Amino acid sequence: MSEALIAAIPMPALLIGADMRVIAANGAAEAVLGAGGVGGHVARVIRQPAVLEAIEACRSGGGRTEAQFTADDAGQDALYDVRCAQADGAILVCMSDVSTMMQTDRMRREFVANVSHELRTPLTALSGFIETLRGPARGDVAATDRFLATMQEEAARMERLVHDLLSLSRVEAQQRQRPRASIDLRGVVTGAASALSGVAEGAGADLRVDLPEEPVMVLGDGDQLHQVCLNLIENALKYGGQGGHVDVALRSEAQNQALRGPAAILTVRDDGPGIDPVHIPRLTERFYRIDSHRSRAMGGTGLGLAIVKHIAQRHRGRMLIESALGQGCEVRIVLPLAPGNAA
Repeated sequence: MSEALIAAIPMPALLIGADMRVIAANGAAEAVLGAGGVGGHVARVIRQPAVLEAIEACRSGGGRTEAQFTADDAGQDALYDVRCAQADGAILVCMSDVSTMMQTDRMRREFVANVSHELRTPLTALSGFIETLRGPARGDVAATDRFLATMQEEAARMERLVHDLLSLSRVEAQQRQRPRASIDLRGVVTGAASALSGVAEGAGADLRVDLPEEPVMVLGDGDQLHQVCLNLIENALKYGGQGGHVDVALRSEAQNQALRGPAAILTVRDDGPGIDPVHIPRLTERFYRIDSHRSRAMGGTGLGLAIVKHIAQRHRGRMLIESALGQGCEVRIVLPLAPGNAA
């Protein structure tokens, strides 16, 4: 009977007798601790001193006890909360995997720290300029004009950061809501390229757009897809296309390997200095920058590619980045074609 009850518990669980031998263990516990422990002493099954102490304390005192331990889960450390309680002369040990919760909490702390850091610099600059204008530079027209111009730049930087944070928050909130509107990606790409023509001209870059003659229809959110195009093209112009070429291409594919079905593929490529492949896996992390000083100088917030990745995921698509030093950078967004849109 005890074996059936332990097996029904959804989390890893053990039942230990008064003699400290394992009476029963469910499959989840054996996956964590290893099989073959039933009938043996608990110390042979659980080699965690803190957990063994909690079990012994529960047996001696009769109250509930708790402990934590770390186990290897497919090459990654998993943190478990352990709770022990007496049950009809035996000891029931239940283990909860809290790794995801702890990781989420760590990411939240890192995110708050990053946002605070990003806002601290412009706020410090603004405070310093205001203090100077109210003191030593009072009445100095040239200094006032110079400081006000810098203050405007810092305020614009904070505005961009807040805008990107709100965009990222909205995309994450809608992550499970699949868009239903039929969108022709040709118009989205054309609109984004047109909006950035001035940026291309300022960078001395040749922005070239290659679109198919037939519609490329996807089920999507038009504003978010426009943001994807803007972010990718602007990144290519700012960081890779200065004085060179930025190529934007759109095509459809009857069978895409990544999506296992018909797909639309948006490609943005520049012929700039390229990116060391060691950085590529982290490029979509929030606030990750290869060159922090250069990125901030160009108005980057460190959130653009994170937003693009989340939008692609919301559209059940993929984001692929390929680059090497001296060979430019290519970013591909692969989205499922709308039903009935032949490739």
